[in-house]
Amino acid sequence: MKRFKKVYIEITNVCNLSCNFCPKTSRKLKFMDKKSFEHIAKSIKPYTDHIYLHLMGEPLLNKELQNFLNVSNEYLLKVNITTNGTLINEVKEILLNAPALRQVNISLHSFEANEENIDFNEYIDGVIKFVKEATEKTNIICSLRLWNLDTKYSASNNMNFDILKLLEQEFDVEANIKESLKEKNSFKLKNNVYLSMGEKFKWPSLKVEELGERAFCYGLRDQIGILVDGTVVPCCLDSDGSIPLGNVFENSLEEILNSNRAKSIYEGFSGRKAVEDLCKRCGFINRVR
Repeated sequence: MKRFKKVYIEITNVCNLSCNFCPKTSRKLKFMDKKSFEHIAKSIKPYTDHIYLHLMGEPLLNKELQNFLNVSNEYLLKVNITTNGTLINEVKEILLNAPALRQVNISLHSFEANEENIDFNEYIDGVIKFVKEATEKTNIICSLRLWNLDTKYSASNNMNFDILKLLEQEFDVEANIKESLKEKNSFKLKNNVYLSMGEKFKWPSLKVEELGERAFCYGLRDQIGILVDGTVVPCCLDSDGSIPLGNVFENSLEEILNSNRAKSIYEGFSGRKAVEDLCKRCGFINRVR
């Protein structure tokens, strides 16, 4: 049976922010319920040990989060969550007491990309407090992300400078993080705490011009995504469900993965060729080697 390194599960496509880098979704806004999540967990368990509660939306908004983490633990699924971090302290106890939780990715760049009235100092203070408590009390890995550079080698903006200085102080870092990040895009702040920086990313869209057919992707190889309504997509970047392979509430995952469309995508990438229109417009493919 085919195994995936990770399966993305979108437990909601609703978000409390409106980031300028986010494509937004035209799909019906929805929250997944416990029964649906349990069905998905049972369906994917033979295929993976790791799930990511993210695709679109802010996962910490879902009031069933604790139930989802409990179900994941029952099915021995390790959970990774990607969040903008604004709600981290509202669900802190849930996260810290979840045996299934492996990693929390916090997108710090979400803050500057918004016009919402949120106090920056309050925001970053809350994130740092959570990270410290998580690493002191649990084995949870925390990954802080600043994916807002114009180019790989461009200078960071002033807010980035402030954040880097603050992290140096809060985690007693002797090295100059800014200088260290010029050599590689990640930095270990302390045990189980990491910072990564990267370029702004443009999500693939059917509305942009094709980049070409010559491509390779790990979609359907290392990963698949399941949208909040159960639609299975090849990867985590299909934000609007442009490549629906089937619905996990209507068909078995085995049937979906063995569909003609799924096989065509997989075989296409095996020959370094994108067969789907969305894949031909995906800039991330150019990063895959």
